[in-house]
Amino acid sequence: MIHEIFMPALSSTMTEGKIVSWVKSPGDKVEKGETVVVVESDKADMDVESFYEGYLATIVTQAGESAPVGSAIALLAETEAEIELAKQQAASTAAPTDTPAAPVAAPEPVAVAASTNGSSTAPKNGRTVASPRARKLAKDLKVNLETLVGSGPHGRIVAEDVESAAGKTVTKPAAPTLVPATPAPVAAVAPRPAAPAPTPAQPGQVQPMTTLQTAVVRNMMASLDVPVFRVGYTITTDGLDKLYKQVKSKGVTMTALLAKAVAVTLKKHPLLYASYVENGIHFNAGINVAVAVAMEDGGLITPVLKNADQQDLYSLSRSWKDLVDRARSKQLQPDEYSSGTFTISNLGMFGVDTFDAILPPGQGSILAIGASRATVVATDDGMLGVRRQMQVNITCDHRIIYGADAAAFLKDLAKLIETDAQSLTL
Repeated sequence: MIHEIFMPALSSTMTEGKIVSWVKSPGDKVEKGETVVVVESDKADMDVESFYEGYLATIVTQAGESAPVGSAIALLAETEAEIELAKQQAASTAAPTDTPAAPVAAPEPVAVAASTNGSSTAPKNGRTVASPRARKLAKDLKVNLETLVGSGPHGRIVAEDVESAAGKTVTKPAAPTLVPATPAPVAAVAPRPAAPAPTPAQPGQVQPMTTLQTAVVRNMMASLDVPVFRVGYTITTDGLDKLYKQVKSKGVTMTALLAKAVAVTLKKHPLLYASYVENGIHFNAGINVAVAVAMEDGGLITPVLKNADQQDLYSLSRSWKDLVDRARSKQLQPDEYSSGTFTISNLGMFGVDTFDAILPPGQGSILAIGASRATVVATDDGMLGVRRQMQVNITCDHRIIYGADAAAFLKDLAKLIETDAQSLTL
């Protein structure tokens, strides 16, 4: 029997996926639960595993190419004898015909699943990353995965690496009398080619967008349909800066401090993290603060600090570091970048004084944070003094949030930062 491997939908917003690399080559045996291909969704690279065993007969969508969700990207044959039939079927499907082709039994879709439990495409928190098949083989052959260098995508350990290592360990402890004078070389497994690195754009050329950049374009165009307004506020940050100096050595970042301050303030303003729906206002159950992060290869992603108001400052900082590390290696799960109910964009870290942020689809507000700078101000006693101040601008969906709502939120946020910053550590 021949099965089609379809491009999976790895997130609710995904309309097409890009093949990062094929872990299997045509003719390779595929075990049930083994990774076949690595697919780039809107914001992450995900392993796609097979629920069937058989032979990868032919690849329809090559590495580096994109395909719509639900389209066939490869054919899987249950037996070696069916491989040639699958190739003919793929060729007849691809070639245009003027007359109907002979009826062919409809192929059954092969079940695939995005790996979410330890089979991501890069090391996570120092853990050895290997395919499920490789882990099973390592256990059976008593091979220590931590000693291996993976030949799969992004250094992933695949079954062939374990088999090769097992062959070496078997001959190594053998008695000298059993070793041939001219030992036959152990068959080495050639590393699979990684996805080609994007070449720098040349003057006059048009460089195609990545899947991530295309997703950003789609979201930004959707935001044009929302009537928004913006409100600015100047906040004195002397107290916050003092607190940051105290907790920086404990691994707390300014991003975590700002996210915590925003989350605590949002508890008093549920409308600010609500969202517009067709039949009214949806009040979200959790304060999930998304923070915009620029990706090195272009595009933008917003890792989400879930229930940020309920986490202590130090846990929040650890969560943030983990999210950023996995975001930049494209290991985030869809729920970790698409479940935000309020967004922060902090360009102040780059020295930007003030800017306006574009409202993300499905959210009610986004806060743009500028740099904190020493400023000469008039003090309450009528004298001149130097205070550190930052400019924040909030963009809101005017269908559910009004100017007074935004102003009240910014006033409470400023009060917390200016007079009670120490409470963020409680």
